[in-house]
This record gives sequence, C-alpha cells and structure tokens, in this order.
Amino acid sequence: MASKLSDRWQTQALSVFAVREILDRPLEDESAQSRIKQIGMVNILYMMHQAHQKLTLSNVIEFTGMTRGGVIETMELLVKRGILTESLGKNSQGRGVARHFELSSRLLDNLRVS
Repeated sequence: MASKLSDRWQTQALSVFAVREILDRPLEDESAQSRIKQIGMVNILYMMHQAHQKLTLSNVIEFTGMTRGGVIETMELLVKRGILTESLGKNSQGRGVARHFELSSRLLDNLRVS
C-alpha cells in the first residue's frame, strides 16, 4: 500500500503532467478557458479514480455540477489528447448505451514513475 507521502507526490506529479500536457500542446482552435477547464477536469477525474468511482458522464456531472454538454466537451478533448480512453457499455439500467472513461495507461505509468 502506498504511503501518504507517495500519494501526495503522485497528486503533485499529476498536476504537473496535466499542466504541461495541456498548456504546452494546445489543440487547434482551442481557447485558454478550455485548457484550464481540462486541467481541472483531470484533477477531478484522478480524485474519482482514487476513490474507485466509475468515470461516467453521469458521475462526473453529479460530482462537478457542470452541464452535460460542458462535461462531454471537456472529456472529448481529454480523449483526443490521449489522457482518457473511452469505451461504450450498458447504462445502469442495462438498456441503453453509456460512455465509460478511464485514465490512460500512459498517464498512470507517468504517475508511477514519478
């Protein structure tokens, strides 16, 4: 089990990684506000990941209070950057399709090395 100190280092490493990845590599036609929103979202998603919460649109909307459109827009940019991976599965009722997200293995590997 990781110590509290290593948890703290991982959180700091995540913040540095997110800032460098997003600010140093802007996407075409991307606003500064969008990049800042992505940095915040990465930190929130990591907190949810650490708490073993599923990274679904509904859970992120509930956690952040953002609109569905705002969450989708930000999550899609993080997928495009390779920070998140997306898969489709059944929703909680087992009837419709739900979008599931995970932190990319590249991101998690970077945190383990740090």
